[in-house]
Amino acid sequence: MGMTEPARRPMTVEEFLVWDDGTDTRYELIGGEPVAMAPPSDAHALIAANVVVEFGKRLRPPCRARVEAGIRLPDRDDAWFQADVAVGCGPTSTKPGTVDPVVIVEILSPSTAEHDRGRKLAVYREIPSVQEILLLDSTRCRAELWHREDEQSWVVRDIIGGGTLRFASVGIEIPMAALYEGIL
Repeated sequence: MGMTEPARRPMTVEEFLVWDDGTDTRYELIGGEPVAMAPPSDAHALIAANVVVEFGKRLRPPCRARVEAGIRLPDRDDAWFQADVAVGCGPTSTKPGTVDPVVIVEILSPSTAEHDRGRKLAVYREIPSVQEILLLDSTRCRAELWHREDEQSWVVRDIIGGGTLRFASVGIEIPMAALYEGIL
């Protein structure tokens, strides 16, 4: 019988935020384990840039859009996600992942859709400050806009091909075409 590896102790968020694997790989912390994120495609990066610009044009202070926003989960010290874009309306912070997000945007690519729509979406819906979650398809003009109705329930709109996205929590509307301009 070969020697077995000793079980690694799960990493805390604090440990994760100072950990460096020596590469420029981006990671999320899931269940105390660092998990590498796939590098974004060109379409993914361009849509993310459009999202930040369009939110930035419309948001009123103190609300601001942040790209590659660190998201900490309340009451959990074993998970830290990086959202493509998050809107927070609180003061800026020097600590990563301490902005309470009101709106979270994830751009789905074929390699990340399952993780973003599955695990991350479920966790994001548990964060008390989050009022809207936008999932954007990077391969075609399609959005899922999740809106919190009350503490227990969410409503989702599936928008295909166009239309306007309404973010009641921050009082803005963004045309879908603006998010996909020059990309698809």
